[in-house]
Amino acid sequence: MVPQFLVTHSGGFHADELLSSVILTRLFPEAKIVRSRSPEWITPAEDRIIYDVGGAYDPEARIFDHHQRGAPLRDDGQPYSSFGLIWKHFGADYLVAQGIPADRVGDVHAKFDKSFVLPVDLVDNGAYDATGPLAGLTLTALLETLKPAFDQNSPEAEAQAFHNAMGIARAFVEAAIGKHAAKLRAEAVVMGAIAAAGPNRVLELPMGMPFRPAIVKAGAEHLLFVVHPRDKDWCLTGIRRGDEGFELRADLPVAWAGLTNEALEAASGVAGASFCHNGRFIAAAKTREAALAMAEIAVREALAEAQ
Repeated sequence: MVPQFLVTHSGGFHADELLSSVILTRLFPEAKIVRSRSPEWITPAEDRIIYDVGGAYDPEARIFDHHQRGAPLRDDGQPYSSFGLIWKHFGADYLVAQGIPADRVGDVHAKFDKSFVLPVDLVDNGAYDATGPLAGLTLTALLETLKPAFDQNSPEAEAQAFHNAMGIARAFVEAAIGKHAAKLRAEAVVMGAIAAAGPNRVLELPMGMPFRPAIVKAGAEHLLFVVHPRDKDWCLTGIRRGDEGFELRADLPVAWAGLTNEALEAASGVAGASFCHNGRFIAAAKTREAALAMAEIAVREALAEAQ
């Protein structure tokens, strides 16, 4: 039965029920959000989905709370918040509704769960405490800054703040899922380019796009640099060694660092070379030919240094 009501708790809101509401309102746009702790609302019934309240987890009864004793855990023992539970049971349908191809739903669902949902679950359960100067800039912290002030405690103020915050939360969810979907589209393009490159150390792509995941998946350890068009010029970039950090498989030549235009042309010997970042991870050229020539020089120097 299609729910008529989406029931979560009243009072101060948190990121987990906001994000759960994003998922559920996309799937059930005609359902009304009810924010209440009244027994008449938080008791399961056929006309509703209850989340982050109610003291029970029972998917068949459509109640998804995580505050009770014996609350569900992930396979690895990490806790769920209501967002994790709603994503577990409704996330695949949400992705289909967002236009993700059926053969990609499982992959996007898992990646979004790991990168976006799990951190919210951990923070909500006190299993992770962000510290340092950026602690207040996590998604969960930012969403909760949208609560009304202590002396703006009317039901109308709370309801308005909740719906305003939900709109912002929706933008983040849709953007994050769109990014995952884009990476999957890019993967097919990069895989084709890797096959075309063969043993070449330089990978040429038709445009800027996420490339490292596909390079790793393909096991293309021989690749050192990527070249692609960018607006009105061409870009030459290194490939990071790991998912985190900035260490590259190979740096651009030290003699190019921080140079532009004529100075870079003189240092590289390549007409059309226009820019090299001082960090030696990216460079630019006016033409494809110049970018490829720079890439070949960078490859030769990197291989020489490795010997």
